Amino acid sequence: MPNENFIDYVKIFFRSGKGGAGSAHLQRTAQDPKAGPDGGDGGKGGDVILKGNRNLWTLMHLRYTKHIFAENGGSGTANQCFGKNGKNAVVEVPLGTIVKHPETGEFLGEVLEDSEELVVLKGGRGGLGNVHFKSATRQTPRFAQPGEEGVEEWLVLELKILADVGLVGFPNAGKSTLISVLSNAKPKIADYPFTTLRPNLGMVAYRDYKSFVIADIPGIIEGASEGKGLGIRFLRHIERNALLLILIPCDSENIKNDYNILLKELKAYKPELMDKKRILAITKCDLLSEKEMRLLSKKIPKNIPVLFISSISQQNLLQLKDEIWKHLCN
Repeated sequence: MPNENFIDYVKIFFRSGKGGAGSAHLQRTAQDPKAGPDGGDGGKGGDVILKGNRNLWTLMHLRYTKHIFAENGGSGTANQCFGKNGKNAVVEVPLGTIVKHPETGEFLGEVLEDSEELVVLKGGRGGLGNVHFKSATRQTPRFAQPGEEGVEEWLVLELKILADVGLVGFPNAGKSTLISVLSNAKPKIADYPFTTLRPNLGMVAYRDYKSFVIADIPGIIEGASEGKGLGIRFLRHIERNALLLILIPCDSENIKNDYNILLKELKAYKPELMDKKRILAITKCDLLSEKEMRLLSKKIPKNIPVLFISSISQQNLLQLKDEIWKHLCN
């Protein structure tokens, strides 16, 4: 997925349809010039609905959409004919899309399944025709209900990526290179920090035609949870990952310290992330001799599965996929 085509945040003004007015028609025929009320009900206004589409990976198609309106209901007519219901405004979104109030940040709903529908704004009810107001003491009511107003509101759509594995690490840790080697993703790769400015998704082929989805999240720096660097904007994509693959390059001055800083930032953003399964991968190990690798193995955290890998030489990448699959299945 090209970086420039990945959009994970849009703000749109939605309006549901107004209910149609009921009819106050009085029937008159040659045989009975005072036949009485026969006004039909107004039609219901259209709803605003989000619908999950598993073929979408981004909110790019909504990037330049600022207004989405559902159709108003039609008015009732004579002979107790109902007005036409307004057409719903159905907006297709990728799986993992959430709806929030832009001012309060209130969570309003989410779409997680293909073809799942989430009604975010309900259309107004149609007004009742005058036939409903006929009684023994009121034979010819000359009034009917107006349709109920629709609802209009600015809403925020945010995408939280549904991936099995999330790559976590400091800028220039080798995340983009790894995902480009393991999968079909083609992220921008360069030897400077913040090459990745938007998440990348890749499908990783595994043994016996199995596969899993991996997400490359823009690099975290110390203080990201307080807004430094790229801040916390992309940390939400980690929330739904089943497994966190933490990448630290072998030339790090202190691997344990870097690992603890990354955990600290994740915990500061959302403590629940500490409950996720984790694997530590030491990257760029093609730069090390076997002796240097043995020495380095004494300086790494002991309470987490660790692999020494190289995306360039593809060192231990199959073992990495085995370890990932084992954790995903347990």
